[in-house]
This record gives sequence, C-alpha cells and structure tokens, in this order.
Amino acid sequence: MKNVIVLANGAKAHVRRAVDEALPWLREQAHLVVVDLEEKVDIEHVAADMVIIFGGDGAILSAARRLGRNQVPAVGVNLGKFGFLAEVSLSELRSGLGRILAGEFQAASRMMLQCRVKRGERLIKDSLALNDAVISRSSLSRLIAIQLSIDSEEVTKYYCDGLIVSTPVGSTAHSLAAGGPILTHDMEAFIVTPICPHTLTNRPLVVSAQRRIEMGVLPEAKSVALTVDGQVYVELLPGDRVQVERSELRFQLIQTQERTFFQTLREKLQWGGHPKYAGR
Repeated sequence: MKNVIVLANGAKAHVRRAVDEALPWLREQAHLVVVDLEEKVDIEHVAADMVIIFGGDGAILSAARRLGRNQVPAVGVNLGKFGFLAEVSLSELRSGLGRILAGEFQAASRMMLQCRVKRGERLIKDSLALNDAVISRSSLSRLIAIQLSIDSEEVTKYYCDGLIVSTPVGSTAHSLAAGGPILTHDMEAFIVTPICPHTLTNRPLVVSAQRRIEMGVLPEAKSVALTVDGQVYVELLPGDRVQVERSELRFQLIQTQERTFFQTLREKLQWGGHPKYAGR
C-alpha cells in the first residue's frame, strides 16, 4: 500500500464533508501517513509516495508551496468552482483515485518559480510559487510604476494597475484574465503580463525560464503589494525589488491521460465554443 498524505481545507463545510465520506474507503486503499484538514502539519518533512488534495486549484497551489523540497506526486480532487489542475472529480472519486493508487498514472513535471523580495540588501520574503507572482495596487485607486529588468538589463517601465510574472501553469489563471497568452504546461518559460497598462504599446512578453526577472517598485509608486499564487501577501515600499527565477524544484502533477490539456481548455474555459445566437 502506498503512503499517502491527505490535505484539505476543513474550514469549508462541503470540503470536510467530502473528506469525511472518503476517508474510510481511502484507509482501505492506502496507508494515510497524514490527514491534515487545518494546514498545520509540516508536510515538507513527511515521507510519502503521493499527496491527495481535496479542494480547488487554490488548494493545489497551497500544497505545492507547503511541500517545499518534498515534491512527491500530487493529485487534486476538485471541490472548487474551476478545478483546472484537479485530475479527479468528486463523482469519479473512487474509480479515479482507485486507478491512481494502483499506480495507473503519470507524474507530469511542472516548472515552479522562486520569488524573493529585496529591500536594500535585506531579504524580506522568499517564496516558492506554482502559478505567479503579482505586483499590484494594495489600496489606492491609482496607477503604480514598475521597472522591469531581465538579467540585470533594464527592459521597460510600466505605468499600470499591476504586473504579473507567470509560469506556464499560471498562464491559464490571472495572466490569462489580463490578456496574456496560454502556454502548454510542459513549456519552460515565463510570461510577463501588465494589468491595464497606461499605454498603447506594452504587451505581454514571453521570456525563457533561463532568465532572471526583476520588478522594481519606482519611487512614485504608492500602496503597492506583492501576491504570490494569490495567497501569500507582502506590502512593498518604493525601492523594493521582486526577483523571480525558475526554481530548482518541480511540482509533480498526477495525470491519468483521460483528458488532454486542450480538452481541459475546451471544457473549463469554453475555448472554441460556438456563439449562442438567439433562436438557435
């Protein structure tokens, strides 16, 4: 039997209910080394063969960061609204997880990013991320000013509502909503996507993952914050630098090959659907 970590946000009633219903069956199929419904266990130091995550994409993003250097294969059971990364739906829980626990899966290695906040020579924050690092307004409704540099070369200044640096996995999240391109999740690249830039020329930029990206908060920027994966929040000051590079760690996302990336785009994002004309 496989050693399995089970993660979920037990504060959500529907999630706790689903986990409570699944646990008796799961205990027959695997050795559950950790069942953490309160996000209190240090899973980076727990020996396991895989992680089962009950929740939506947010739960998977949180688990990816919490695993740290312990990136064992992970599968999501979708209990959220979107579930782009979740491989198993609640309706197919036993059949889907049954095959996975029997070893019928592939672990797709996905690029992660390392995000560091520097204030002068001081390191303010160091965070792993699966989706993105976003600088944006924290309160006041005014444009912010960000200097983008790549490999120490000043590229451009953005006057905008925010700036997103995304992984390929994150390309179908916040970056997409801001007009960024979709990258297949097996690519090795960053997307730099401005949010509402006050110009006609600034467009999303795709950058090799071998590059090092830095976003500098310019002196005229007020009320600015960094958000990592939409979950880690850091207030920024003028002069702060947010450095982003490819992490040496890789998220191992379990896939059963039952649906392809493009099928997921069609199903989850309604990609390529026909317009719904009145009377048809």
